[in-house]
Amino acid sequence: MKAMYYDAFGTTPDIRMLPDPTPSKDGVVIKVEATGLCRSDWHGWMGHDPDIALPHVPGHELAGTVAATGRQVLRYKVGDRVTVPFVSGCGRCGECHSGNAQVCPNQFQPGFTHWGSFAEYVAIDFADQNLVHLPENLDYATAASLGCRFATSFRAIVDQGRVRGGEWVAVHGCGGVGLSAIMIASALGANVIGIDISETKLSFAREVGAVATIDGSVTGDIAEAVREITKGGAHVSIDALGSPVTCFNSIKNLRRRGRHVQVGLMLGEHAAPQIPMAQVIGHELEIYGSHGMQAWRYEAMMAMLETGKLNPQKLIGRHISLEEAVPALMTMDTAQDLGISVITQF
Repeated sequence: MKAMYYDAFGTTPDIRMLPDPTPSKDGVVIKVEATGLCRSDWHGWMGHDPDIALPHVPGHELAGTVAATGRQVLRYKVGDRVTVPFVSGCGRCGECHSGNAQVCPNQFQPGFTHWGSFAEYVAIDFADQNLVHLPENLDYATAASLGCRFATSFRAIVDQGRVRGGEWVAVHGCGGVGLSAIMIASALGANVIGIDISETKLSFAREVGAVATIDGSVTGDIAEAVREITKGGAHVSIDALGSPVTCFNSIKNLRRRGRHVQVGLMLGEHAAPQIPMAQVIGHELEIYGSHGMQAWRYEAMMAMLETGKLNPQKLIGRHISLEEAVPALMTMDTAQDLGISVITQF
């Protein structure tokens, strides 16, 4: 198979031919039709993720068709159109039994714990527990874009943040995660503020549902600006970027008993950010993480897609080739691309 491959962190990946994968007894091999390019892939390439063993094939947001199945797979067959959460559970532990495969201690993550989807084929373990059937009217590029950013944002807004109509939601960072969060919170009836340092991204944030925006490049005190717009602070705030500054501001801009959800990864030198703990205690703030979304929760998200309340296809910025994904991956920390880049040409 044709795949993106690197054998050292931070070096230019190669496009090369590698052996086709074979399914494990409880897994499948998927022919990749589309796969999203995500900042998490950049973190992995930089060496920030301890799960990655070299050499490696990245990629974790994917959609395609089942090409082969293991002998113990019961729910899926060759030819099925599927996607998969980027965090897949083992189906056997206490967390999986409680419905929380997204924090399974034995989790399987394509592109991190195993070779991923920047390739023509990818092997996925624990298939019966984790694959998600795709509606026939959902195209592969849109389905791939759901796998990490959109699904993670759905869980962050709906399950972790418990956003309700009429509440104020602040979203720090208007990349793929942030724009997804803005669209989802707006669909639930919340008043959303988009915060970024790019006017182009802020304009897009307004197009997908933000009722107000803040340009961090010209605003000195982000938290105070949020408090002024909301007349007291956000009910829910999302750090969709993952930096010490956005994490701090997201907590600082909350009203009393507000809820912060950390979605953006905090890795490497950013792993231990400063937190305004006196405010957390005195104002009884709630702080949550959001790490993917369980396969069984896709049903609720898909229902909102089918009725047109959510339109994730609007967030796709570029369709690119596997070769074009190499420089795109290497510059993800500085790129100003609008929307999500999806590999659809192999």
